[in-house]
Amino acid sequence: MTEESIVTVTKKGQATIPKKLREKHKILKRVIVIDTDEGVLIKPVPDPMAEVGSLKELFRGKTSRQLIEEARVEEIRREGNLLRKVSK
Repeated sequence: MTEESIVTVTKKGQATIPKKLREKHKILKRVIVIDTDEGVLIKPVPDPMAEVGSLKELFRGKTSRQLIEEARVEEIRREGNLLRKVSK
């Protein structure tokens, strides 16, 4: 069933998502905004800890920000190793 609501958009482009919809879709602080042919689609940002899959246990207790930071540190280390090999 599709539910529709009319909301006001401020001069800054801000709109309030009705509480009923925020609760239904578990929208907390952030959303993904997608431009579609039919209009704007707003989706909750998925919680990586809630995802089901074989890697869930590997990432337990880490935020997505922590995972990204760890990946960046590893990538910088690998780039440094490559640069040292090339410069020899």
